[in-house]
Amino acid sequence: MANSRYRFATERYAILGSAPNVEDRMRRRNFISGLGGAALVWPVAARAQQSPMPVIGFLGGPSAEEYALRLNGFRNGLKEAGYVEGQNVAIEYRWGESRYDQLPSLAAELVNRSVTVLVSGGGTPAALAAKGATSTIPIVFAVGVDPVQAELVASLKRPGGNITGVTNLVQETVPKRLELLYELVPAAKAIAVLINPTVPAQTEQLRRSLARTSQALGVQLQTIEASDERGFDTAFATMAHLHTDALMISPDVIFTARSAELAERALRERIPAVYEWRSFVDAGGLASYGTDESDFYRLLGVQVGKVLDGEKPADLPVQQATKIELILNLKSAKALGLTIPQSIVARADEVIE
Repeated sequence: MANSRYRFATERYAILGSAPNVEDRMRRRNFISGLGGAALVWPVAARAQQSPMPVIGFLGGPSAEEYALRLNGFRNGLKEAGYVEGQNVAIEYRWGESRYDQLPSLAAELVNRSVTVLVSGGGTPAALAAKGATSTIPIVFAVGVDPVQAELVASLKRPGGNITGVTNLVQETVPKRLELLYELVPAAKAIAVLINPTVPAQTEQLRRSLARTSQALGVQLQTIEASDERGFDTAFATMAHLHTDALMISPDVIFTARSAELAERALRERIPAVYEWRSFVDAGGLASYGTDESDFYRLLGVQVGKVLDGEKPADLPVQQATKIELILNLKSAKALGLTIPQSIVARADEVIE
């Protein structure tokens, strides 16, 4: 039997052209070993490809349409950090439709989905709702207030806990915005500031800042409150009764979501008005002065990318958006009977004519 096996092997290699020598046996051994190695590596690679993507839970204040510019910036920041939505990261969105009372339940929804990181993109109310929903899932916020004073983090350099984020220069730009409005309307004696009283952490910081600036300018500051669309009618009626000369709208998600409505209303009531975001000017507002929205949310995306890479929010310093822009609408100025000084036009980053 052994002889027959030997004869079969000899005949087989004779057909191939030669009998197996030492070199042939070595080649065959290396080839088979290579196959074995590939068999071991391939399942590991396949399992890696099949592993689930990390999921970002995005909690927004108004709607996706109203946050289009910010979302574009956010995705650009994620891309800088090496993450592309739909390719190596998934995003689940929840929108509050400018109803702050909905944010806690929406945050809880995302937590129950076991997202990898929870992003609060709806200002201070969304950040507080996210913080209240989880103490374990990493949270990255975008807010305009001092996050330490708002009790979101322990410090800017070492936030502590499971939360970090990005803040803009709202507190620094608010008084500058009031000064800009006074430059645009130098004859103004009474300037109203529209605030949302349902966000105390935000409004108290703003009140203190504006009180000092209005006193230095020598103008009367009228605080007008509104927290929804129904309050807008009351607010403008109050301004008419008080003979308001100009209006500054405080930064708030509710006002951002309705910036077009507020711009059109102010123009119709012939009240020169300024706001933080450029969307207000695009809709007919007189001017905007504040953080570049797209850059603000680009930084948010970069910060989220760091958390996805494994950095701990507790040790990840809060970043600050510092890119500021001034946008003017000369068409609206003309409709209001205002002549914008050339010195202000020259400072503008963009002029709508």
